[in-house]
Amino acid sequence: MIPKLMHIKHNLTKGLKIKNDQGFTLIEAAIAICILSVGLLALASMQVACMNGNAFASDVTEATTLAADHLEKLIALPYTHSDLAAGNHTAPNPPGGYSIAWSVTDNSPLNDTKTINLTVAWQAHGPQKNISMRRIVPRIL
Repeated sequence: MIPKLMHIKHNLTKGLKIKNDQGFTLIEAAIAICILSVGLLALASMQVACMNGNAFASDVTEATTLAADHLEKLIALPYTHSDLAAGNHTAPNPPGGYSIAWSVTDNSPLNDTKTINLTVAWQAHGPQKNISMRRIVPRIL
């Protein structure tokens, strides 16, 4: 009786067997293309975000370099130079897209010192951005 049951079981499963076809169906290929497309779109959006971040970092680096260079030029001037007179000043010919302004305060924080507050501003990709630096210059006798 056991061989008879095995024979029936064998006949039942024989009809349920799926042929082992080679290759992919059209639906499998379409699903794979959809998954690949979603991945590529994510990579493209990350690439755009990286490019925007790099552009902003480049602007900040250039502004910081401009501020440091101009501040060094001001510090190298004689103590009584007109660019170190108390009040607000602007650079006559800043590089394109940037503005350089500084204010000088006499006798601050101590007598015979000048405090220079220098700001470099630029407008790119949205609101105005700026970098500020401060330096105290003593009168050397």
